[in-house]
Amino acid sequence: MRNILIFSLLSLASCQYFQPKEETSEPVIARVGEKTLVESNLLGLIPANLSPTDSTIFVEKFVLDWVKKQLMIGQAEEAIDFNEARIQQKVLDYQYALMVHELEKKYIDSHLNEDVSEDEIADYYQQKAENFVLRQNLAKCIYFKIPNSAPNVWRLRRSLKNYPKDTTQIWEYANEHAVKTFTEDSVWIKFDEVLLETPLKDVNDKSAFLKTNSSVEVSDEDYIYFLKIFEYKIVGEIAPLEFIKESVADIIINKRKIALKKELEKKIYDEAQQTNAFEIYSN
Repeated sequence: MRNILIFSLLSLASCQYFQPKEETSEPVIARVGEKTLVESNLLGLIPANLSPTDSTIFVEKFVLDWVKKQLMIGQAEEAIDFNEARIQQKVLDYQYALMVHELEKKYIDSHLNEDVSEDEIADYYQQKAENFVLRQNLAKCIYFKIPNSAPNVWRLRRSLKNYPKDTTQIWEYANEHAVKTFTEDSVWIKFDEVLLETPLKDVNDKSAFLKTNSSVEVSDEDYIYFLKIFEYKIVGEIAPLEFIKESVADIIINKRKIALKKELEKKIYDEAQQTNAFEIYSN
């Protein structure tokens, strides 16, 4: 019976949207107590890109969700003595908040400049450096995970000692034998991510480890791990700008959005004040 009802609903659709019925009485799709769900309640709700099968699933889910919500509302009305006026005020407040949000969004979309210069990022970083304290250790390093069975590992070991002189031999060996590498020696990386697949992941004090180690070789049953550390920042220090540049840019853009919201509010208020669109009466 339910499938027949869903099919009849979809048959009434044109361009995937329900057309309103001319009759005043409509077939009831679902009922909970005295509340009913009718066809017009579904007008325009079915996304246009759905297949007939997916449309059926969508309608079935919508109806079931409606029933569950009405049951919850009914239970709440029986269990709790609501202040109806207060509920209605909250509904209105939420409705108005949504409307204002859409207005603000439209204004921001048409006025927001999302271009952030390097100078703006650097200036903000210098002014607010205390807000960018690290909660994780960072390092500039290179890292290689080599199978125990790899030949002539001594060549990589020797080249790493002479780094950066023998970089060509290092890259050639790594490309041929390494199962995992990190070779961006000028890029800050979270140190925990470097150690994640190594026996060093269980080191308790990684800040102390960074302070006392610059070149490390460890192994397990299957692999040899080579780590060479060039620079580090530990928890509690200020994050380097290169590491948080995108975050700083996002903060600047967000502040612009807030400023545009205030600008819109002031603009609307000033225009209304000039046209006497409102009055405030004193007692």
